[in-house]
Amino acid sequence: MDQKKKRISAAGMLITIGIVYGDIGTSPLYVMKSILTGNGGLASANRELILGSISLIFWTVTLLTTVKYVIVALNATNRGEGGIFALYALVRKRAKWLVIPALIGGAALLADGTLTPAVTVTTSIEGLKNMRFGSSIPVPSQTMVIVITIVILLLLFSIQMLGTSSIGKAFGPIMLVWFTFLGAIGVLNMAHDWSILAALNPFWAIKILFSPANKVGIFILGSIFLATTGAEALYSDVGHVGKGNIRGSWPYVFICLALNYLGQGVWILQNPNYQTHGTELNPFFEAVPANLRLFAIILATIAAIIASQALITGSFTLVSEASGLKFLPRMNIDYPTTEHGQIYIPSVNKMLCVATIAIVMFFQTSEHMEAAYGLSITVTMLMTTLLLFEYLGNKKTPLVLRLSFLLVFGFIESMFLISSLTKFMRGGYVTVLIAGFIGVIMFIWYFGNKVRDKHEGANTYVRLDEFTDMLTDLSHDDDFPVYATNLVYMAKVKYNKFIKREILYSILDKRPKRAHAYWFVSVNITNEPFTAKYAVNTYDTKNVINVQLFLGFKKQTSVNVYLRQIVHDLIKDGTIEAQPQEYTTMPGREVGDFSFVIVNDVVSPLTKLKGFDKWIVQARVWLQNLSSNPATWFGLEYTDTVVERVPLILGKPERNLHIKRVATRDYSNLKNEEN
Repeated sequence: MDQKKKRISAAGMLITIGIVYGDIGTSPLYVMKSILTGNGGLASANRELILGSISLIFWTVTLLTTVKYVIVALNATNRGEGGIFALYALVRKRAKWLVIPALIGGAALLADGTLTPAVTVTTSIEGLKNMRFGSSIPVPSQTMVIVITIVILLLLFSIQMLGTSSIGKAFGPIMLVWFTFLGAIGVLNMAHDWSILAALNPFWAIKILFSPANKVGIFILGSIFLATTGAEALYSDVGHVGKGNIRGSWPYVFICLALNYLGQGVWILQNPNYQTHGTELNPFFEAVPANLRLFAIILATIAAIIASQALITGSFTLVSEASGLKFLPRMNIDYPTTEHGQIYIPSVNKMLCVATIAIVMFFQTSEHMEAAYGLSITVTMLMTTLLLFEYLGNKKTPLVLRLSFLLVFGFIESMFLISSLTKFMRGGYVTVLIAGFIGVIMFIWYFGNKVRDKHEGANTYVRLDEFTDMLTDLSHDDDFPVYATNLVYMAKVKYNKFIKREILYSILDKRPKRAHAYWFVSVNITNEPFTAKYAVNTYDTKNVINVQLFLGFKKQTSVNVYLRQIVHDLIKDGTIEAQPQEYTTMPGREVGDFSFVIVNDVVSPLTKLKGFDKWIVQARVWLQNLSSNPATWFGLEYTDTVVERVPLILGKPERNLHIKRVATRDYSNLKNEEN
């Protein structure tokens, strides 16, 4: 949706708080816990460590989230959409190599989307473990934590079809309460020691990296980075809510987060000998007064669900953009609302659901998940920095400022990446493997298209208007049985006359398909929800029709309905021949039957590609035939649809293939035949 239509408003900011900040808003649940675990626990914490850690958190969120993403990156939107793929679309003409950081960063971000829901929901539910309610303990073990977590995740993924507007309206008020609660608990604890505000001085952030009070040295950054992992999701979700609403709501969110981290710091310093009762220490929950702890756990659980929502909606946007850039095969996209930016992709939702639940079952505890969390997203942030450097070049930003941006953020994010590499053997390899799998698919699809385009010959496309006489003659040739009254190919006709040869090969060469009318339909999806227009070109015939459909994104699955109306209109005004129906249950029916043909490529043995080119084209064709086809894109699943395989010949096939004819004789006793 156009950004102008998403002006800043109180309602818009409320929805933004519900959709965008879930990930970064639940970071207080586990960041300080991770820092303490890495430094020997609560007993080993001292003032220097806590001040330094909070200072690192504050300035990391300030620089990466506020400056890089909220101030700079939100300007880099492509038709209102954000995220690394939208950014790549803005800069791809500057250099061919920019596709590499886009592919790497996108794959890493999609992989991160499987871990965020797992770690946030598990962490919040663990707050209930061993908590006594009267005489009973509802969550007595980690196994029960896992069961509850999986049930919550299943419910979350099942409501995605409702759309982000419905979800955001429900989640917005809850998240507003959550952030207010974070800030209030922070202030409540800070009241015991206001000197904690010294942590806002960046001196402490730098000092702690080299201080003996920090037992892990620079690798503490692996835990600090968890405070800003939601920044990339924030950028990806801009298409759902608009950048004005993000910028308007972010200051309040940031202040509440900062207050909570400061409050946790005070609690840690004042309780060095605190003992838990059979549960893992989590400063977030312990800093909450005992009479509010159950409320905090319930609210944290809901916030964790909403955190997962931010990644899920961001993943939908990323996949949609990747398909548009030919990084991924086209997928079925549903539009639950009348806003173009709010989408739902059933196949992605299912894959995320399966992967997230598998991660919960594999890692079992939030501590193990935290050990693996953040590695892939550091890669995405680095790739985004490279692309933003090029974007600033597009905007004629002075080279000095561009280089400063690249060096500062490149250095910071490289440090975070190095510190996060220690997570690889502790579980980070899981997200690396997921990112690698996604990356390989995108690599095959993108470069397979490039190789295919490079080797396609001049004969790949033919002029449709040069075959209209032949098609008209076939239409009236009684020597061939009628294949269908209306034979429809969902095929794009370039410049109103060029069509892929394989389409005509299907009609004329495989086995001549006689039809009363041949339809070549191109569907053009508009940015408005309910557009329904069409244009036709019959090339001065009554049997060959090129139809350009202009359909709103909410109307794209109604192709067969609209095509039937178009046939009726064209018969009525005499543009095409009448289609009287002798046998029908509907008296007066004027439109005949339809048969839709989907053409799938199969690499021909005559293709003379070698090595890498041959492998990647074969892999790309395999992926194409494995993925959804136009029948599902346009709601043709219940029509008479035929999927045909036609040979794809690339390169220069051998022209001198010849077999020698010999005289007939008895070969039964011969093992070999010599020339």
